[in-house]
Amino acid sequence: MTGAGTAGGATTAGAPDGVRVVALAPRHEDALVRFFTALPEGDRTFIEEDVADPAVVRTWAAAGHRWIAVAGGPDAGDAGGTGGAVVGYVAARPLPGWSDHVAEIRLVVAPDRRGTGLGRLLARHALVQAVEAGRTKLVVEVVAEQGAALALFTALGFTGEALLRDHIRDRRGELRDLMVLAHHVGDTWSGMDTVGLADALDADTG
Repeated sequence: MTGAGTAGGATTAGAPDGVRVVALAPRHEDALVRFFTALPEGDRTFIEEDVADPAVVRTWAAAGHRWIAVAGGPDAGDAGGTGGAVVGYVAARPLPGWSDHVAEIRLVVAPDRRGTGLGRLLARHALVQAVEAGRTKLVVEVVAEQGAALALFTALGFTGEALLRDHIRDRRGELRDLMVLAHHVGDTWSGMDTVGLADALDADTG
């Protein structure tokens, strides 16, 4: 499988037509807020942060370890946000303190882009970037009902580590089970060729 290449900091190889993955920067804040506020309420209910709050997005842009998928133009930050539109978001957020070897993955894809391979591309990109940054374990939290997300991360070498019953309360007040999936880099490295991650690492470092 062809790995994701980089050109000028943007992932292009393996991406759906017209889509690039770029590092989140302050100029993307408005476009990213528009992306999140356009999500169906059912999607936003499973996002921990108040993603419609520009102040939240502003802190993300400053923190690094986050990327967006841009479609339809050169850059979502160009011309005051009238360039490309944000169609996906992914983060590999390093955990603090004694868990600083761990990164937590967050992934959101626009509804009309699901099933195109964009989610897999973003997840692989975040995984590769986290490994290059020296993280040896990655975790992702998936609401039990999110079968597609579970299948996506399982295919990338994540395995179930915990099932937390009634662990989150959605915006309607209903309790939901939360699954914690983990990817131990050392344990799964031998299988990375099957998901294209070794090639992706070679492309990024070569």
